[in-house]
Amino acid sequence: MNKDVIYIDVDDDVTAIIGKIKKAKEKIVAVVPPKRAGTLQSAVNLRLLDRMAKADNKQLVLITNNVALIALAANSLIPVAKNLQSKPEIAEIAAIAIDDSDDIIDGADLPVGDHANSIKVKDSTRPTSTGVRSDAIDSINVDDENATDELPIVAAASYGALKRGAKTSKSKIKIPNFDKFRKRLFLGIGGAVLLAALLIWMFVFAPAATIIVTAATTPSPVSASVKLGGTAATDFKTGVVKSLSQSEKKDETIGFDATGTKDLGTPATGIVKFSTSDASTAINGATIPAGTQLTTTSGLVFTTDSAAVVNSQNYQNVQVGITASHSGTDYNGASGSLSGAPSKIAANIVNNTAGGTSKIVKVPSQADIDQATGQLIGKSTDAEKKILSAKFTNGEKIIDSSFTVDRAPAVSAPAVNAEATSGKATLTISTTYTIYAIASADLESYLNSSLNAQITDASSQKVYDTGIKNAGLSNFTNEGGAMTVAVTATGQIGPKIDETQIKNQVKGKIYGEVQSTLQQIKGIQNVDVKFSYFWVRTVPNNTNKINIQFQVQNG
Repeated sequence: MNKDVIYIDVDDDVTAIIGKIKKAKEKIVAVVPPKRAGTLQSAVNLRLLDRMAKADNKQLVLITNNVALIALAANSLIPVAKNLQSKPEIAEIAAIAIDDSDDIIDGADLPVGDHANSIKVKDSTRPTSTGVRSDAIDSINVDDENATDELPIVAAASYGALKRGAKTSKSKIKIPNFDKFRKRLFLGIGGAVLLAALLIWMFVFAPAATIIVTAATTPSPVSASVKLGGTAATDFKTGVVKSLSQSEKKDETIGFDATGTKDLGTPATGIVKFSTSDASTAINGATIPAGTQLTTTSGLVFTTDSAAVVNSQNYQNVQVGITASHSGTDYNGASGSLSGAPSKIAANIVNNTAGGTSKIVKVPSQADIDQATGQLIGKSTDAEKKILSAKFTNGEKIIDSSFTVDRAPAVSAPAVNAEATSGKATLTISTTYTIYAIASADLESYLNSSLNAQITDASSQKVYDTGIKNAGLSNFTNEGGAMTVAVTATGQIGPKIDETQIKNQVKGKIYGEVQSTLQQIKGIQNVDVKFSYFWVRTVPNNTNKINIQFQVQNG
């Protein structure tokens, strides 16, 4: 297993050794002391190092052949190895022999040693069958940051003195923790700086006050018809207010059933012969135009395919093709004479007509289209109006009555009398939705000008409220592009009060003094003071931090 090796200098104290152990990265820390290391010749110090290492999840191993040091390590249950390659083991106390040449104090040689057995010992400092570890050592709490830096020092004793039950003496030394002291010092300085900054902000920058003055006002109505000027600027004198609009064009569609029928078969065809027995007609000639309708005795109608000219050379037999006016088999087999030819000219079918077929299909009738158009126009447009209104996002005043719907002529697919393959058809109407509004700033400008026009003495009166909050826009008209709308509002006019004078009068005063001072001014009905923070009790002396708000009496 990997281990870190720490070499202890003769001058290293216990805190220096602890620092080296803490810096070790491996879980097993091999401590190699010098030949004569005074710091490690203390059971308390060894126990302290062991407790600290275990608190840091590390295992100490002493690399030494010093029998005295091995005895102390055994007392603290610290593994010992003869060299870095040997297997560490916990030595047995009974096998330890004390080298008199080492600097280990024998308690038996001290005067107090004779009295050791007469002192009651509550811990296990005397040898027992299980070991000689002291409760005084076990009581050391190296993990407690709040514990005092005074550590009990237990004098090292020889194995013989321990067997005689000599009691360890206790003394205290102080080990200063400079890292903790420095940390507390920096925290204290930082806290003091923050506290000073907080106090400066609280009592220098934060204090502010809002003086709410309620003035005795009178209502002043505004009622006028204004012209919507589009992009033209608002002008009270000309009665023009700048306006805005939102439009949306979309194709509205509706499906319907085609109820009309039509025969799309092939029309019958044949040949007609024109002749005349009138000499005058033959001599002068006569022309039968193409498309001339000729009717059989049974009511079937045929039309000529081309023009026919009757003259003196062919007055007995002029032949041209004819086609039935409608498709269907009913027109097949027609024969005989036809009416509809010019006067004194006879028309007869040559052979019988033939080739007519029938194909009955569904087609949209005009009645179908009219009905679908009515259904489409009758649909509610509230949703479109709401969508357009939502496009005004800057607090504009919307003119509800200006919402218009412009529809183009309806278009049917398929068209009237055209075959509807599935018997279904679709009606489409291209529709444009439009709504108008007035920007709040432009409306307020107009109302303010209108109210100022009602003031007779501008030096003593002013407008407190234009009434824009409850202003009404109605009766929209659009005649040839000239749009007008009726504007109604109720403003408030009251006494003119000097804000600068009020600020100078209230600065540095408390709540009650502000009220009593301002309520003496003519036209002021009530006074309220709002301080910026709960700890502020006085209006600042800096007038820039005093805000004056006026409100109407019935506000």
